[in-house]
Amino acid sequence: MNDVHSLKAALAPIAADRATVRFEGGKASIVLDVTGLGKAASEELEADVRRTAEASPGVTEVRVLLTSERRTRRLIAVGSGKGGVGKSTVAANLAIALARRGRRVGLVDADIYGPSQTRLLAVDGIRPQAREKTLIPVETKFGVPLLSMGGLVPEGQAIAWRGSMAGGALGQMVDADWGDAEILILDLPPGTGDLQLTMVQKHKPAGAIIVSTPQDLALIDATRAIDLFAKVNVPVIGVIENMSGYACPHCGEISDPFGSGGAEAAAGRMGLPFLGRVPLELAIRTASDAGDPPAAGNGPHAETFAALAARLDDWLTAGG
Repeated sequence: MNDVHSLKAALAPIAADRATVRFEGGKASIVLDVTGLGKAASEELEADVRRTAEASPGVTEVRVLLTSERRTRRLIAVGSGKGGVGKSTVAANLAIALARRGRRVGLVDADIYGPSQTRLLAVDGIRPQAREKTLIPVETKFGVPLLSMGGLVPEGQAIAWRGSMAGGALGQMVDADWGDAEILILDLPPGTGDLQLTMVQKHKPAGAIIVSTPQDLALIDATRAIDLFAKVNVPVIGVIENMSGYACPHCGEISDPFGSGGAEAAAGRMGLPFLGRVPLELAIRTASDAGDPPAAGNGPHAETFAALAARLDDWLTAGG
């Protein structure tokens, strides 16, 4: 067996069909395809290939070039049209629940002026790194990497940026090194202004989920958000009704401080799917604020978000 065949045989168990080898005058040139691998996995594979090649007969010099096909990721926008409806909590728990179903999910906190996902995913104070001006998302204990302005500016500092700067920051987060993530959940800022329009036009989400409370005022703004997505040809996957029904912890009686069924009725009038309800529960709010989102657990609230994630997963599987 000559040296090049010996080298290929040595690399086969490590890199399978990812390595293309050229060998001349003792110099081994290896092109290594790392498509679909995250940063850590790519670096580990490169080190193993380099170490194996250097130990092969006749090899005096090793050069390894990493290459990767650009992945097509589907972006799912979570919007509300109005603040204070629990959109960020829903987005975080939905991303975690989707990851628990086996999807490779990343989360972009696109609420540039009011970031909250670092708190919800328990990575407060952890600053994302960058490689060659490309941001590297922060890993979380929930298996959902995150990028948020909350990790780039000190807590409590106002982000007094004009729209173009905010849009640029959002673009950097979306175009970051997301490794093998196939889905990015975008937690949008409330409203239908310049930042939202820039995002949907430039990055073109595959679909959007609208979060609303049953309250009439929230539904009015949710309708505006739906209209924005319609204008830019982004399909609305469905509507989630948050803060839907409150169970008294003492007597168990259900009350509806924000009304009942309004989001479902609105979805019906507009011909949109109704994805489900999230109850108004203190446990959901306190656990999420403490960096322990209920979707990561096994209780009844985890089941609520698992059901929502199942409907989104069905839409994705159907080619949405």
